[in-house]
Amino acid sequence: MNLISIYKKIYKKIKKYDTIVIARHVGPDPDALGSQLGLKMAILNTFPKKNVYAVGCPASKFRYLGLLDNFSDEMYQSSLLIVLDTPDQKRVDGVNPSKFKESIKIDHHPFVETFCDLEWIKETSSSASEMVLELIFHSKLKMNEDIAEKLYIGLVADTDRFMFKTSTADTFQNVSKLLKQTKIDITKLYPNLYTRPLKEIQFQGYLSKQLIVTENGFGYVKLPQEILDEEHVDAATAGNLINNFNFISEVVAWGFFSYDKNTGLIRGSLRSRGPVINEVAAQFGGGGHAMASGCRLHSFEEVDQMVQQLDQVCKEYKETNK
Repeated sequence: MNLISIYKKIYKKIKKYDTIVIARHVGPDPDALGSQLGLKMAILNTFPKKNVYAVGCPASKFRYLGLLDNFSDEMYQSSLLIVLDTPDQKRVDGVNPSKFKESIKIDHHPFVETFCDLEWIKETSSSASEMVLELIFHSKLKMNEDIAEKLYIGLVADTDRFMFKTSTADTFQNVSKLLKQTKIDITKLYPNLYTRPLKEIQFQGYLSKQLIVTENGFGYVKLPQEILDEEHVDAATAGNLINNFNFISEVVAWGFFSYDKNTGLIRGSLRSRGPVINEVAAQFGGGGHAMASGCRLHSFEEVDQMVQQLDQVCKEYKETNK
């Protein structure tokens, strides 16, 4: 299916339905929320009389992006679901895709499974936000400054300010077009993304001191609840800081593993500058991109098993790329 065809098909479905529910993955990041709320606003900006809902558990850290809607079972009736930034059904937050009359998936992760009626998967895209931006540019959906800001924040967050190789020439062309059309002030958007409380900066120092680096260049820190309590942070904090460890010369891949008292599971955040890590994450019930993945583990013993496998991946990578 060519891109022109997919833009037309998605727009045609959006135009057809009076009620549209937009969902994304659990544990949302700025790209998931920015693309979700940006698409909702673009649909309402084009079709003011439609009922459009952005659903899922809120994330207080990213409240600046906008508020979410409460979901009710009545929304399943004769409505369209659009799932963003989510490769598999089990990670869709708050709704059951099979209960909707029709469903669409828009995602930039590697393919995991088909669970929507119409699926647009573009692994080469920098972010779900860029895919929504493309959809708006190539359809009759209408842009405004609020929409542009949400999509820009999502795109910048998922590329870590255009540092990842998914930031292609098309990405820069799309951003250039966005800035020309809307004249948004990007300098005012960065503080929300990068300003952090002092306790997080101090916790980053703790992570630096406690980072264990294997012989093959995998760096990691295990964070039980007592450490999180001592440092006055929560299970999500380490994951929020993981991109800050991108340029340690002795490390080619790294992970932080934090106990989450709300779920009883251990949250793993993984990053890489070369070794493919999502295949290991998938073996432990997680997944994501080749260089940026996540998982939920049941014990620190399971963390140790994962570290061994990731260390082996780093070894093989270094042997192949001497």
